[in-house]
Amino acid sequence: MEALIPVINKLQDVFNTVGADIIQLPQIVVVGTQSSGKSSVLESLVGRDILPRGTGIVTRRPLILQLVHIDADDRRKTSEENESKKNGRLYRGIDGEEWGKFLHTKNKIYTDFEEIRQEIEGETERISGNNKGISDEPIHLKIFSPHVVNLTLVDLPGITKVPVGDQPKDIEIQIRELILKYISNPNSIILAVTAANTDMATSEALKVAREVDPDGRRTLAVVTKLDLMDAGTDAMDILMGRVIPVKLGIIGVVNRSQLDINQKKSVADAIRDEYAFLQKKYPSLANRNGTKYLARTLNRLLMHHIRDCLPELKTRINVLAAQYQSLLNSYGEPVDDKSATLLQLITKFAAEYCHTIEGTAKYIETAELCGGARICYIFHETFGRTLESVDPLGGLSTIDVLTAIRNATGPRPALFVPEVSFELLVKRQVKRLEEPSLRCVELVHEEMQRIIQHCSNYSTQELLRFPKLHDAIVEVVTSLLRKRLPVTNEMVHNLVAIELAYINTKHPDFADACGLMNNNIEEQRRNRMRDLPSAVPRDKAAAGGAQSSSVSEQTDGGTGNWRGMLKKGEEGAAGDRAMPLNPLPASPQKGHAVNLLDVPVPVSRKLSAREQRDCEVIERLIKSYFLIVRKNIQDSVPKAVMHFLVNHVKDCLQSELVGQLYKTGLLDDLLTESEDMAQRRNEAADMLKALQKASQVIAEIRETHMW
Repeated sequence: MEALIPVINKLQDVFNTVGADIIQLPQIVVVGTQSSGKSSVLESLVGRDILPRGTGIVTRRPLILQLVHIDADDRRKTSEENESKKNGRLYRGIDGEEWGKFLHTKNKIYTDFEEIRQEIEGETERISGNNKGISDEPIHLKIFSPHVVNLTLVDLPGITKVPVGDQPKDIEIQIRELILKYISNPNSIILAVTAANTDMATSEALKVAREVDPDGRRTLAVVTKLDLMDAGTDAMDILMGRVIPVKLGIIGVVNRSQLDINQKKSVADAIRDEYAFLQKKYPSLANRNGTKYLARTLNRLLMHHIRDCLPELKTRINVLAAQYQSLLNSYGEPVDDKSATLLQLITKFAAEYCHTIEGTAKYIETAELCGGARICYIFHETFGRTLESVDPLGGLSTIDVLTAIRNATGPRPALFVPEVSFELLVKRQVKRLEEPSLRCVELVHEEMQRIIQHCSNYSTQELLRFPKLHDAIVEVVTSLLRKRLPVTNEMVHNLVAIELAYINTKHPDFADACGLMNNNIEEQRRNRMRDLPSAVPRDKAAAGGAQSSSVSEQTDGGTGNWRGMLKKGEEGAAGDRAMPLNPLPASPQKGHAVNLLDVPVPVSRKLSAREQRDCEVIERLIKSYFLIVRKNIQDSVPKAVMHFLVNHVKDCLQSELVGQLYKTGLLDDLLTESEDMAQRRNEAADMLKALQKASQVIAEIRETHMW
């Protein structure tokens, strides 16, 4: 099981090559406040001085530190590095038994650990600047040594409260978010570092660890600076877990002081002094504390943690590999036969465009109506409701009707309501149906434009590879729609003009309405006959009514004609006659000329009984005929739009695209792949290769029954 940690190191190397952190690998994350001794703990585990030193915040970028144990007599690099070649030769033979390697410096080998420390400082300032700011971009360092155990550790900036110098005011929030980013990884072990000369109950490291690990299943506490506690006190209760219990345990260590560092005291000497201190101060706990015990414990915890994580890790890698394989397939392969590829893309786009209209597209939109469904909604909901909301008598007052009747009679008083007035007024109302009809055409045209974008986004992703071809296809389809728009508008305009050209008063529906209204008027006449005063003989009144009816029949030629609805006869009694609201002026004085044009005409007055009947009949006729025309328009406009716009575009789209784009001189230009697409394909290919390699590594471990 010892070999499980090198497996994780291999996986880390694999994903480092593609610069991705999509897989959360098992690792140990070191958390603590500034000057709590985090760096000293790490250096004790490495056995070398490799980390920058100073006052204030020193660690300003995450440092992912991989410790790789090698045999003391092995002077070669690990097997995966021996496989790499440069200038035709293998990397063999490294001076010194310990060395380091940074990810950002590629294959450069560092045998001088002072140079490693300087490289960390330089790389930190390169990204984070020299103003004590922090960055979440990690530094990857790998240490090969026979004196280390296999571990993967992450050193993070120390928790701080108050910004100093040029640090941003929200430095505390930035550091906290960075720490939470790493310790939220469920595959990580949290190493919470706290100084022994501080109150354990106020430990910021344990506090932030409990936010993501409330059960403490993956938290190990380290108490540093045991030798700096106040005189007369010790850390026995802390180390025994009586103050703050930690499930994975609490381990105490002794750090090198700043004086020791200045005097170049080696880590090996510091570990010997630490052992002596523990034997003297905590003899009963000496074998369960100290740097060496901490290293063994971390190694054991990490191995068990890796063993538990590997099955889920394998599943995650396989799922991601399938996703990236699908993504890579969507990007397509490099074009070999440009002519065939162009024809294939044009044909596929035309087919998807038609399928979207017909509702048989592969990608069905679920958020909103699209394509043919939206066109249907425009026809039967938007356009239909708009027509139904048009009032047949809208914008037409009784005075307008009466004026039209009078203007149609000329200088002679009319016995009957002139038919010209009806035609004049009904045409005016029918004309109002033209605007919503043209608006219907516009809405369908806009939806046909939207289908282009829909097909580009969902149905034919290959077009995204070739932006010039995409733009050319959009231009051709837009041009085709633009050419069909005036033709369709003209047809819709003609549909309304056809209705205006001939007012068919013999229309069956209109004749039935006239007959019904005629019966209603006759019934009203009989009711008025019953209401006549007793001084008027009813037989004479009836005879007069019959005579009028006879004349009407001879004139109208039948009750089916709309003239038969008009009321005949004299005006009502004098009391029923209308009186002007503004009486005429008194007779002019004798000797003065009369100017008839100066006589005021009443602006508004009460209509006479006959005028009311005439206006009522005309209004009923207008409404009846308008409803007939509206029904015709509501049926014929969608048919015209489908024939002249939608179906024509469907039938001619592919031939139009082929005729405009399928040309030898345009092949190279249209099939020029975007740089962005080429880059994404390469990235996806690299990631897929890394995932496949990681899957192979895990498969090899499974074959050897290592978990």
